[in-house]
Amino acid sequence: MCGIVGYIGNKKASPILINGLLRLEYRGYDSAGIATIENNKIKIMKNKGRVNNLYQLEGINELVGTIGIAHTRWATHGKPSKENSHPHIDNSNSFAVVHNGIIENYHELKKFLTEKGYKFVSDTDTEVIPNLINYYFDQDKLNDDKKVLRAVKNTCNSLKGSYALEILSIYNKNKMIVARKDSPLVIGKGDGENYISSDIPAILSYTKDFYLLDDNEIVELSRNEVKFYNRDLQEIQKPIKSIEWGALSAEKDGYEDFMLKEIYEQPRAIRETVGAKLDNGSIEIEGLELSKEYLKNINKIYIVACGTAMYAGIVAKTVFEKLCKIPVEVDIASEFRYRDPLIDENTLSIYISQSGETADTIAALKLAKLKGAKTLVISNVIGSSITREADYSIYTHAGPEIAVASTKAYTSQVVLLNILGMYFAEKLEIIDKGTIKKLKEDILKLPSQIEEVLKGTDQINEFAKKVYKEKDMFFLGRGTDYAVSLEGSLKLKEISYIHSESYASGELKHGPIALIENDVTVIATMTNPDLVEKSMSNVQEVVTRGAKVFVITSENIKNDGITRNNKNSKNK
Repeated sequence: MCGIVGYIGNKKASPILINGLLRLEYRGYDSAGIATIENNKIKIMKNKGRVNNLYQLEGINELVGTIGIAHTRWATHGKPSKENSHPHIDNSNSFAVVHNGIIENYHELKKFLTEKGYKFVSDTDTEVIPNLINYYFDQDKLNDDKKVLRAVKNTCNSLKGSYALEILSIYNKNKMIVARKDSPLVIGKGDGENYISSDIPAILSYTKDFYLLDDNEIVELSRNEVKFYNRDLQEIQKPIKSIEWGALSAEKDGYEDFMLKEIYEQPRAIRETVGAKLDNGSIEIEGLELSKEYLKNINKIYIVACGTAMYAGIVAKTVFEKLCKIPVEVDIASEFRYRDPLIDENTLSIYISQSGETADTIAALKLAKLKGAKTLVISNVIGSSITREADYSIYTHAGPEIAVASTKAYTSQVVLLNILGMYFAEKLEIIDKGTIKKLKEDILKLPSQIEEVLKGTDQINEFAKKVYKEKDMFFLGRGTDYAVSLEGSLKLKEISYIHSESYASGELKHGPIALIENDVTVIATMTNPDLVEKSMSNVQEVVTRGAKVFVITSENIKNDGITRNNKNSKNK
């Protein structure tokens, strides 16, 4: 979850860099640092801890350089420490680097460089990069203006793994070089200045015009120019894209934190996602051209994603199978390509990624394309890496999601997947029009229903006060409620650091019930009237073992049986 910021222009770089890092704090980190060029020397300020701690470092306010790079680090190689913090510099103090990603062959590269006499002061994989650049620079006997660029190119070609890089050099003190492979990086174009970041919101207050980098691209930036190269240093052209999000979208807007703000943005996000897709006629999804004949010949749909997006896919499995009568398999993106999935030209693969930059999901998509499948992406970011790889892309319109734990992006994904299932069903003509009409009406009601739920959060706040110090909690649900329970359990872990597990309600008695003891909290979701009776029998089992149960249900479900059978429950 590391963050990258960079600046080159005529302004003092350090305040811009630190401000950008503050906007990336939501990504999580344990250390931060910046580097600028001062009087033909690279000056690095870094330490473990919060970004604001940088202001306490001696001399940081005296930095006047107008070119700089910055980084927030989440420790993967080496513990959180000043030595392991980015930026990292080579032995000759000539090249400074910040890096997102993982260098898989860094042990091999470190051994090679050590044998060449290089010394290392950190435990990171990143430190090999500036030293490798220095090595290739010294080996190059040509002394032209592309020498640093060639050294970066040779270094990138030697790296295995993922990276987004920003590089400063005293040999090219009025330029910056950036490169990416499987880690996001964008360039914001200004007037006589350029901004770099791993995430658009970090620099959205400075510009709305962005270059979106593709894998294996290297970029050389000056104040007034941006030059793009492929991995062989052949110059290429890239279009500039205007981002419609306003800078205020990346602010808290009076809320205590971004997550709370984004929870309350769900009604608007869903309205925007639905847009004009639903009306009295057929569902219209712009840019999606899948014929009835193609859909009839599909032998399987794969839905592939990570984390929250995968849980949205689990909801969609029920929708597609019920409405379209097509078998659906939901798979974890990080596992998908390692098990030789059965894919052919009659397979439709759907990939879900809020950012459009999820490396495992992109890799899974590329595999499906190689096997001849059509690929369809659901993303929140127009022009993101995954959308440029896919055959078709359809978009949620949730706006920027800043909080680490997804809220509005998840619910927008679920809504859009439901609409997609209805769209397929209409094309196939296998579901009666009355059923589709009712589903449309239900979806159109969702934003106002969510607004009503958000008006009545006192009961949830009271419940939170009772359980926030607990060590273990359990979530139960059947059908789509099980998918909701998986997502709820993930949210609890991400936000509160409370250990939690989610189980399909009927599976509880097959082992996990041994963990239910007196005063353990269980959150049971039951919104399907057809499954309430079975779900209540599972709730009764945990109540018998002394659990405290919080029940989430719907207004259209009679609560008498729930409260009668569960005197410890709280009903919503």
